[in-house]
Amino acid sequence: MMSLPIIVKYLLIALVSMVPIVELRGAIPIAEGLGLNIFLYYPIAIIGNMLPVPFIYLFARKLLEWGKNKKIIGGFFTWCLEKGEKGGKKLKDSAGKTGIFFALLLFVGIPLPGTGAWTGTLAASFLNLDFKTSILAVTLGVLLAGIIMSLGSKIVSILGWPGLIAIIAIIILIFIISFIIKKHTKH
Repeated sequence: MMSLPIIVKYLLIALVSMVPIVELRGAIPIAEGLGLNIFLYYPIAIIGNMLPVPFIYLFARKLLEWGKNKKIIGGFFTWCLEKGEKGGKKLKDSAGKTGIFFALLLFVGIPLPGTGAWTGTLAASFLNLDFKTSILAVTLGVLLAGIIMSLGSKIVSILGWPGLIAIIAIIILIFIISFIIKKHTKH
């Protein structure tokens, strides 16, 4: 893959960024692995990740509703609908009506599996958020996820395995702290 023309490598980054679930969370480490310039791959990954967002907001829910009872695609479409509904409910429950913008931004921006622009936009449509608010929150979330993934990828490319282990340790620590805080606030 290293022998590909440079334009093809950047096109690959844009295309991978558009793929559901993988999104820029996969494209940025690939770009770093290909030795691409962060000042080029970052905006390309962001743009690639954002291109499908307006279409997801406007058409995905309708398409999923239409296809949920179809023979071959029904199971997958139902899974997507359930994921969107669950994501929307989770956002609403954790943020309430007033904090939904920031909850959506963080939902998209913290690069965990299943929390990217696709799921966030679908969740926004299930929450009946207006188009402008949804697009702005998702865009800011994608920018945040891009920064986090770029920093993490750069650390791993410089430090190798120790960098990866350090990042995993930090993530585990964040989960433990958030679990403790959540448990403490419920009492």
